[in-house]
Amino acid sequence: EYFDPADPSKMFRTASWDEALELAAGRLRTIRDRDGGAALAGFGSAKGSNEEAYLFQKLVRTGFGTNNVDHCTRLCHASSVAALLEGIGSGAVSNPVRDASQAEVVVVIGSNTTTNHPVAATFLKNAARDGVKLIVMDPIETEIARHAHRFLKFKADTDVALLKGMMHTIVSEDLVDRNFIDARTEGFDAFAESLDDCSAEAMAGVCGVDAETIREVARLYASSKASMIFWGMGVSQHVHGTDNVRCLIALSLMTGQIGRPGTGLHPLRGQNNVQGASDAGLIPMMFPDYRRVDDADASRFFSDYWGVDLDDAPGLTVVEIMEEIHADRIRGMYIMGENPAMSDPNLAFSRAALGKLEHLVVQDIFLTETAAFADVVLPASAFPEKDGTFTNTDRRVQLGRKALDMPGEARQDLWIVQEMANRLGLDWGQRDAGAVYEEMRGAMASIAGISWERLTRNDSVTYPNASADDPGQPVVFRESFPTASGRGRFVPVGMVMADEQPDADYPYVLITGRQLEHWHTGAMTRRASMLDAIEPDPVVSVHPEDLDELGIVEGGRIRVRSRRGDIEAYARANRGLSRGQIFIPFCYHEAAANLLTNEALDPFGKIPEFKYCAVKPSRPA
Repeated sequence: EYFDPADPSKMFRTASWDEALELAAGRLRTIRDRDGGAALAGFGSAKGSNEEAYLFQKLVRTGFGTNNVDHCTRLCHASSVAALLEGIGSGAVSNPVRDASQAEVVVVIGSNTTTNHPVAATFLKNAARDGVKLIVMDPIETEIARHAHRFLKFKADTDVALLKGMMHTIVSEDLVDRNFIDARTEGFDAFAESLDDCSAEAMAGVCGVDAETIREVARLYASSKASMIFWGMGVSQHVHGTDNVRCLIALSLMTGQIGRPGTGLHPLRGQNNVQGASDAGLIPMMFPDYRRVDDADASRFFSDYWGVDLDDAPGLTVVEIMEEIHADRIRGMYIMGENPAMSDPNLAFSRAALGKLEHLVVQDIFLTETAAFADVVLPASAFPEKDGTFTNTDRRVQLGRKALDMPGEARQDLWIVQEMANRLGLDWGQRDAGAVYEEMRGAMASIAGISWERLTRNDSVTYPNASADDPGQPVVFRESFPTASGRGRFVPVGMVMADEQPDADYPYVLITGRQLEHWHTGAMTRRASMLDAIEPDPVVSVHPEDLDELGIVEGGRIRVRSRRGDIEAYARANRGLSRGQIFIPFCYHEAAANLLTNEALDPFGKIPEFKYCAVKPSRPA
């Protein structure tokens, strides 16, 4: 009610750093000592550095005594990582974006690439211009589809049906790479049997793409010398997101389209350091380098490395933490550089949880919507104000160097985290980014060959990198997969549909996502006057014929209601949508799309279903 980011004095008073840190850490310490570590949780950031992510998860695990630590990977590619770790033993990309130029066929599925990954989109457009057959698959016809050799506009929620139809064609027409399957995979026969009822004709009736087109693109993908798959959150943000990615993995394995330049699997990561933050262990079931917390050898290693006994039970994920707050089992949180009061699904539920906490510490560069719920706000540092490493979607570890001083009394995130740790009884002292990185390197085999000194000379180096003379491996899985057997694994999937389907009361489907001009929850970009001038107001995109039927003119006000909430915004016509679909960006606090979204989770990746829920649009009263 009193939240005004331009005037913090309405909700907060100024304090010295010593007072703020003692209150922030002291109350968390009290909760830990009274109720145990499981009563605490932390959200780290995918916009911070690798060193910050590493220290933050280490603080939660050693200072709180719990694995209840997560970050926004849970909201973007958690299902991709779950399927990739299961199928090929690695949660990162197999090939860099630039390999699109070496492919004959590139598949882009569930990605509005121009808007969400404009640099990657340039590589894809250039490849298409130079003769690469670009196949785009999406429920919405976006800008990247203009460059496609074939565009498949499938019904939202039917990714598995489309991909199964393609794979049935490949198996039935014997377009599989039998040598690759026999030498480098396991589980193919059972997977092939699971496709028996999934002919292109049968799947066409489900996904809305005609059978001949399904067969054509399947043949193109399977028969080319090099085919590569890119995907975005249109694939991952479903209750069947892990199944979607299992199908993409199976598609590449059965055709041998992996382990060579111009092939492979590339989940387009959504944040500048979501790859690095995940690598560094900022996830509740994994230590750094994706070593499971319930693996005895991994737990023993990190207990010895950090000098403290560790909890060996996987922690809670983002939405699960909110549920545990409502159940009075989590009472305190430390949030660094995340904005769950805008980014979580079913915001009424999440905001009520934040408001219920006994103690909340928020560390950020701006006063966000989440900060409005905080007891203590710690002003932190933006990326040009500090040294640190960041790992991009291509697995390239890059060194960022301080270029600007911090404003006012803001402090480095590393300094803040270490001060919090000291006050929690960890006796960390203070170290710079280089020293923290070297500690990380001792715990992460993937970057063992990338020293801080090497980064200062070369600026960036690609992992996996085992030794100082290793140039890095942009293309991985050339000979084997980092699985227990060394083989890629086929995992059969069922035909799971969205948790909530349209009905007479809520007849439309809502799809949420980003805008080109505004980044995620808008906490940064809506403060940029040039960007906010381009897209200043919340919009709801609807097919023009649906707008006519609703009696709403473009630019007029529109109300959208779901079972969880309602918002009002300005109507925008978009013929790229199918009738009965609505698209809303989630960056506008005054019309927060996530007031509408469903908190139903993928059972494997625990990712919410941001890409499908039932809504009702109408003219405002």
